[in-house]
Amino acid sequence: MKLIKTATVAAALLLAGSAAPAAAAQTTAPATTHTAAPARCSADQLKASLGRIDAGAGRRTAQVHLANVSSRTCWLRGYPGLVLFDASGDVLRTRPRRAPGTVKKVTLRPGGRAKLSLTWGTVPTGAERTCPSAAELMLMLPDDFAYRSIHARFGTICDQGRVNFGPISA
Repeated sequence: MKLIKTATVAAALLLAGSAAPAAAAQTTAPATTHTAAPARCSADQLKASLGRIDAGAGRRTAQVHLANVSSRTCWLRGYPGLVLFDASGDVLRTRPRRAPGTVKKVTLRPGGRAKLSLTWGTVPTGAERTCPSAAELMLMLPDDFAYRSIHARFGTICDQGRVNFGPISA
């Protein structure tokens, strides 16, 4: 209350053409800035890209990189949703399987990056004769309906579209 009164008195004196008393200037508290805690990352804050695809023994492994392209700090936590598409834009059968892992909150400053690892098979299993080729991955952010798309040559996705992936990590 004293701060408001002091500011009001100083303003009244300035309007009247007088200088504010020195005592009034000394009782004014320094300005403080309060920054809000970072919010969860939204899709428009992130750019998604696919790292190098490593091949071996009928499996493919790649990392998805999520970069904060905004000017605000934000965070992600958990497992995203995944949907695969072919080159024509048709949805492919996608069976995402969460790999065990520690779920941690990942804070992304502007320019910061997070990642998650994907693994899928390239050899037909069971009754499969051929496997579809994926050209796009839709990545839905954890606990959200927003998504980022990655256009890349994933190659064939076998085992009825099974994709193993871990939680988002730093």
